Amino acid sequence: MPSFADKVTRFGFSRLGRISPELASQLALTLFCRTPAKRPKVAKAKATFAEGARKLAQAEKILVQGPEMTIGVQRIAASGCSAPRVLVIHGWGSRAEYLADMALGLRDAGAEVFVVDLPGHGRSSGRRLDMRMAAEAMATVQERFGPFDAAVGHSFGGAALMTAAGGSFPGIPALYAGRLAVIGSPSRIEDVFDGFSWMVGLTKATQRALVDRTQRLVGCGVDALDCVPIALRLGKPLLVVHAEDDKEVSAAQAKRYVGVSDLVRHYWANGQGHRRIVSAPGVISEVSAFLLSDHLAVGLGNPLPLRAASSY
Repeated sequence: MPSFADKVTRFGFSRLGRISPELASQLALTLFCRTPAKRPKVAKAKATFAEGARKLAQAEKILVQGPEMTIGVQRIAASGCSAPRVLVIHGWGSRAEYLADMALGLRDAGAEVFVVDLPGHGRSSGRRLDMRMAAEAMATVQERFGPFDAAVGHSFGGAALMTAAGGSFPGIPALYAGRLAVIGSPSRIEDVFDGFSWMVGLTKATQRALVDRTQRLVGCGVDALDCVPIALRLGKPLLVVHAEDDKEVSAAQAKRYVGVSDLVRHYWANGQGHRRIVSAPGVISEVSAFLLSDHLAVGLGNPLPLRAASSY
C-alpha cells in the first residue's frame, strides 16, 4: 500500500503537471537524480554494510579527483604482479561495501579489483547522479588506473557501465574493458522513465518534458542509452546475469539481449532476487570465470539456450 508521502507526491505532481508540465518536469528531474542517504538507516542494511566494511578493511581507500567530482575507490590488490584489472560498479543507493563478496571473489580468482563509489554514493562527492555523471566517474577512474581488462556492474551500475563503454556521452571518453558483465540491470532506459513516472504520478505531458529535459542534461537522446544496440556495436563478450524473481528490475530487461550476438551469454540466478544476487556464490563464480577467462584459459563456450536456462 502506498505511504501517505507517496500519495501526496503523486497528487502534487498530477496537479502541477496539468498546470505546468515544464515546471513539473524540472521538479521531477531533481527528484529522479537525487541520491539516497549514503549510510544505511534500517537494521538489516546496517548489518550488511558493517559486514561488507569488515571484509574490505584491508582494501586501499583512494579518493580520485575529477574535473567536477571526487570519486571514492577501494583497490583490492592481487597476489600476482601482472593480474588482470577488474572494475566493479554498484547500483542506485548502494556503495562498495555491498559488493564486498563479489570484489573478493574476483580477487580470489586472480584479479586486481577496483570498486567504485558512484557520485552521490559512499565516499564520493555530491548528492545527485545521472548516467552522464556515472560515465564521467568511470572515465576519471580509468584515467588513473585503466585501462581495465574487465568490468561488472549491478542494477543501475550495469546500465551505466554499458552506456559508458558505448561512449554515449559527448566529451566523455568511452570506458574500455575487454569483457563486461551486468547483473540485475535495466537495458532500456525508457522503461526506467516509465516506472518512475508511474511511481510519482506524472502526466503524459510531464513525462515527455522530463525525457526532453534529461536528454538536454546528459547530451544525447535516450535511444543512445539503449544497452542492447550498444552491446551489438561493441562486439565484446558480455555476460547478462538476472533472476526471474527480481522484483525491482524485470527479467524482460535481460531477455532483450537474447539473440543479439554469439558473444552475449545469459546466466539465470533464479531465486536470488535483486539484491542477494550480487553475493550469491554461484553468481560470483560465474562472473569471475567469464570475466577472467582470457587470463585463466577458460573458453567462453556456447551461450546457454534461453529455454534451457529460463522459463521464458
